[in-house]
Amino acid sequence: MTIILDYSLFFEICDILGTLAFAISGLRLAAAKDFDWFGAYVVGLTTAIGGGTLRDVLLHATPFWMTNPLYLICSAFALIWVIAFKKRLVNQEHTWFLFDAIGLGLFTVTGIERTLSMDFPYWVAIMMGTMTGAAGGVLRDVLINETPLIFRKDIYATACICGGILFMLCDMAGLPREITGVLAGIAVIGIRILAVRYHVMLPVLHIDHQEEESNNK
Repeated sequence: MTIILDYSLFFEICDILGTLAFAISGLRLAAAKDFDWFGAYVVGLTTAIGGGTLRDVLLHATPFWMTNPLYLICSAFALIWVIAFKKRLVNQEHTWFLFDAIGLGLFTVTGIERTLSMDFPYWVAIMMGTMTGAAGGVLRDVLINETPLIFRKDIYATACICGGILFMLCDMAGLPREITGVLAGIAVIGIRILAVRYHVMLPVLHIDHQEEESNNK
């Protein structure tokens, strides 16, 4: 039996799965910091909706979670899930990393799709997809008093950009949007995982203060 997945339904499913994945990653870090349940929920919710909210504000659209309470409910479900498995999640670094990578890939795709649906060009869509994927993590790290991940050497936002470029190329080649979205999402997740696995990092912008002082003498 062949199942045809509706175009809009496909991206809505990606959005919900991304919300769960990012909420769990934020809640896991909040649990490691011994936040109370409400504080942990705020961190998880911010991680899940922060990037998409910034995207919608820049696109002059009503933030997506204000028209559909399902995102708040998904974050609450994620809180219950983390409470039930707190000890396992806090002690398993790779579990947080996996959820974060999945959320990054899914949100990049949904961010690009939402931007294109509003008739913006590809380059804007790639920027908005990157923001949707990465900005929630920035807000999460600020709330838990950590240096945001995208400001470190890790391949994070760069993975979103690469996935966005792949989305653009596949879309321009005429591939169905569902296939394009899957390929782009897998690319983001794969790049993120491989970069961490093989310690691939961006060059650090470093100033040698001793050398600078000697030159100023």
